[in-house]
Amino acid sequence: MSKRLLFIIVLSTVFLNACTHIGPQTIPRDRFDYNTAIADSWKEQTLLNIVKLRYADMPLFVEVTSIVSGYTLESSVNMSSIHSGQTASDIFTVGGTGKFSDRPTITYQPITGSHFNKSFMTPIPPRAILFLMQSGWPVDLIFPLTTRSINGLQSQITAGANQRKGDDEYYRVVSLLRDIQKSGAVGMRLIKNRAGGDSTVIFFHDKNISPDIVAKRREVNRLLGLNSKVNSVKVTYGPVPKDDQEIAMMTNSLLQIMINLATYVDVPKEHIKEGRTPPSRPIRHSDNNDWSLIKIRHSKEKPEDSFTAIQYRDYWYWIDDRDFKSKRTFGFLMIIFSLTETGGKEGLPLVTIPAG
Repeated sequence: MSKRLLFIIVLSTVFLNACTHIGPQTIPRDRFDYNTAIADSWKEQTLLNIVKLRYADMPLFVEVTSIVSGYTLESSVNMSSIHSGQTASDIFTVGGTGKFSDRPTITYQPITGSHFNKSFMTPIPPRAILFLMQSGWPVDLIFPLTTRSINGLQSQITAGANQRKGDDEYYRVVSLLRDIQKSGAVGMRLIKNRAGGDSTVIFFHDKNISPDIVAKRREVNRLLGLNSKVNSVKVTYGPVPKDDQEIAMMTNSLLQIMINLATYVDVPKEHIKEGRTPPSRPIRHSDNNDWSLIKIRHSKEKPEDSFTAIQYRDYWYWIDDRDFKSKRTFGFLMIIFSLTETGGKEGLPLVTIPAG
């Protein structure tokens, strides 16, 4: 065997071995690309449904239940050699073919029936709201978005048949709780009750706390009708508490939250004039605070610097990437989506990527 032929055989073997295992090389790219695609589509679907609710259109949620992406690599190398003893010449021919295919299969499932009722129509448990507060989300974002009333003090409702301005005392309580939260003087815990279940308790402490925070806590007690001698109170779901050692919260469902956010969509004036959608209610202001939750803009042209954007009724609706407050509210809504998911692990997207 000549050296030239031996070289070609070795080179071909190296080529085939190098192309045998493509799976490990696809993992970093696939995880990033599918993660980004699912996250972006989730944001766009949520924004689309908020805008549709603004126009009294039917929202529809579709889950990505599984992603199966199969890679196939086929290659072949053909070699031949002719040796002529009379002319002492060698003739070599080398040929190769390769084929690569990517065939992703993505499964979608509309959220309907009992799944829709549990995920979107059921009020958020007060325990989940307090967990969010405990994890660092600000009270002045959580409560106006998720609670309808606290011990009978009512928040503003900007959509639906029960529209109302809201009580000044409610927003004063929220402002006071935010200041107390920043001081670290409030927390929550779970305690076992006699029936074997858990009760949610919110507690206050006044060790190493400034006199200003102590005074604000006393004002919270007065506004909510709480016993000033008690440092921890039970939190339940309901319109009014049973005594002065309980906080009763009426909470929103995820659908109610989205309907409320839909009133913040800036719509074209001609759509209001034509009766396609009603005008928005004025945004509440108190204690030098702007209680607006989100700003969703509209434009004829696709925005260049958007956090997320969708096209609906020949207009683009979008959230400005420089509007941190709106982005924070929208991100918080994504967290609430996760809290209201009742399907367990089987409800999460399953990504299967066979590669060979």
